[in-house]
Amino acid sequence: MKEERQDLNEVEGKYQDQKDHDVNGEKSVSCSFKKREVKRPFSCSQCGNTFTCNKTLKNHMLIHTGIKPFSCSQCGKSFTYNRNRIRHMLIHTGSKPFSCSQCGKSFIRKAHLKSHLLTHTSEKPFSCSQCGTTFTCNKTLKNHMLNHTGIKPFSCSQCGKSFTCNRNRIRHMLIHTGIKPFSCSQCGKSFIREAHLKSHLLTHTSEKPFSCSQCGNTFTRKKSLENHMLIHTGKKSFFCSQCGKGFIYKVSLRNHMIIHTGIKPFSCSECGKSFTCNRNLSRHMLIHTGIKPFSCSECGKSFTVKSSLNNHVNSY
Repeated sequence: MKEERQDLNEVEGKYQDQKDHDVNGEKSVSCSFKKREVKRPFSCSQCGNTFTCNKTLKNHMLIHTGIKPFSCSQCGKSFTYNRNRIRHMLIHTGSKPFSCSQCGKSFIRKAHLKSHLLTHTSEKPFSCSQCGTTFTCNKTLKNHMLNHTGIKPFSCSQCGKSFTCNRNRIRHMLIHTGIKPFSCSQCGKSFIREAHLKSHLLTHTSEKPFSCSQCGNTFTRKKSLENHMLIHTGKKSFFCSQCGKGFIYKVSLRNHMIIHTGIKPFSCSECGKSFTCNRNLSRHMLIHTGIKPFSCSECGKSFTVKSSLNNHVNSY
């Protein structure tokens, strides 16, 4: 066993020496590219991912079939692989063994800590050639590029909405179940995602340290400011494959695409009217409740939606 381990170390050492040498050589790009092609001959017919062996490809295909034989005993969530179920169980135990030395934030997985550490460096060396968005790692860039290709191999069984990656589909499914596991300790409002709860908590502090240099609007998060700045540039990087309409934000394109499918999964319990997205249903429900939260400061007239108030104010 020692001899085998020693031989392996020698091979790894030689490979690393060759790898270091190639980095400084002019032929490193072409050589490494050829090696990757030879070593990944098995390709997924659904999403194009490539693998080194057929067994790995077969395991990967389970993602597309939707088969999830491993279930969590605490919440019933199912997983394609047992290792993912074991990793998930750490959420219920509250154990986060990997901590950031810079800010003290803890993580369940070491990979998440590594990704987080890049946020302290502010380095985003990987840039999208389509819209200019930058990323801390190449994997995130590759996932982002799927937005521009339009490839969405993962579909929701409830409403037919498609996604570029399976985790987004799983997250989306919570909308149909109505489960909102993350609650605000200040007002009790619940959210599907922890990130949404964190953003919401900032609204209770009233702090908006990020200001727009164009119009003076302030924001609680830097990301929100960056998204807002796209309005002033007018750049539309996301286009509908059906009608060609362009959008500044990806989420706007997603919401628009539902129009072409004709699917309206959100129905009013009072009158039966259906809507393409939940926020439109929520807005519609105000009609039945009689609530008009937006009032005119000039005449006192109230409206159910803010856009109606804006139109009313502009009429003066």
